[in-house]
Amino acid sequence: MIPGMNPKQMQKMMKQMGISQDEIQASEVIIKLSDRQLVFSNPQVSKVDMMGQETYQVVGTPAVESLDEDVIEISNEDIDTVMTQANVSRDVAIEALSDTEGDLAEAILKLSGD
Repeated sequence: MIPGMNPKQMQKMMKQMGISQDEIQASEVIIKLSDRQLVFSNPQVSKVDMMGQETYQVVGTPAVESLDEDVIEISNEDIDTVMTQANVSRDVAIEALSDTEGDLAEAILKLSGD
């Protein structure tokens, strides 16, 4: 905004220049970076359309969360295999696969040996 300018005048000028601005009701905005993410809770978000080019403005204070690069993705098939072979519950199978960094055989051996 330009200080001292009437908001209606500002809207009229923006319309003449082909600029429209809309408020977006967002509950959370997450910006993911390579090593962390910025999480804005209850932000003020505006979408500005200037001659076909859309931009978004986010106003708020972000919480910075670290991204754990060591997250292991475990398939449902692997979980089911460990459950069946070691005769254990789903939670126990998931824990064993996590402990063995997703190594199916090691997880089964670990659970069978206990």
